[in-house]
Amino acid sequence: MKKSKVTVTRTAAELAKALGLTPADGAEIALRSDLNSKIVDVVQRKGLTHAQVARLARTSRTRVTAIMNRNTKDISTDLLLRVLYSLGYTAKLKFQKAA
Repeated sequence: MKKSKVTVTRTAAELAKALGLTPADGAEIALRSDLNSKIVDVVQRKGLTHAQVARLARTSRTRVTAIMNRNTKDISTDLLLRVLYSLGYTAKLKFQKAA
């Protein structure tokens, strides 16, 4: 039986490289992860239910549950931004020259 090699990554850029993705894909992973983390943090801090967040963001509870479980494969970046905004926050982008 063939042994599989374990690869540990600490950043989105490292993850993208390990998966054979482009640096642009790594930047997207990092952005979406940051949005997701902030949403989870705010929802937990405010003590909101998934249904309450769904009503605020005008989306389904199923989608909010996916976001809260960090299962955002089928969740658009636009929806992540809309949920964040409905919780009273906006995202501020920082531009820098790519390496």
